[in-house]
Amino acid sequence: MKFTVFGATGGIGREIVRQALDAGHEVTAVVRDPARLGVTGGLLEVVRADLDDPRALRPAVRGRDAVLSGLGARRRKDAGVAARLTRTVLSALEAEGVRRLLVVSAGPVGPEPEGDGALDRAVRGIVSAALKDVYADLRAMETELARSATDWTVVRPPRLQDKPVTGSYRSVVGGFPRRGRFIGRADVAHAMLAMVADTATVKQGVGVAY
Repeated sequence: MKFTVFGATGGIGREIVRQALDAGHEVTAVVRDPARLGVTGGLLEVVRADLDDPRALRPAVRGRDAVLSGLGARRRKDAGVAARLTRTVLSALEAEGVRRLLVVSAGPVGPEPEGDGALDRAVRGIVSAALKDVYADLRAMETELARSATDWTVVRPPRLQDKPVTGSYRSVVGGFPRRGRFIGRADVAHAMLAMVADTATVKQGVGVAY
């Protein structure tokens, strides 16, 4: 398949690129600074582009089977970037007729897990309050996706870890795994690639966690 990856220099985006190449897919990585990617391969094309200009992004998404995005705020002061840049990506996709889009959000943005105990609810509340601006940005991003004509999927992980890919995690379409407190960035990437062809995840939020 042919994929385009946005946010390819981030922890999840870089793993999407690496795992997709390992699986034999053609990958276009859209970046601001190619030196930060750190991934090479014969099936990899690196495109340097202004992520605020949908016209500049159109060649990078043209003819792709799916677009995967790890765009989002890396720090609290970056809140707002997810909705703004995803809006640009959507404009480029819709102009080129590309429908399949998978993006990263966060567990607390979705529904609370059924059956979680008081501790998990309390921790969720504390984290949501501390990162309220970041989560507000992600909610705005999800609203933009819901309004779009794309076949989108929102992947919602909990606290992220730097761990090797295991392929062993839980996912819940329209919900979140009970007591799902952590997941590795590499496994979020693995889950996103696995969902590309999964029609059950289209126009759905999917919670993923160990």
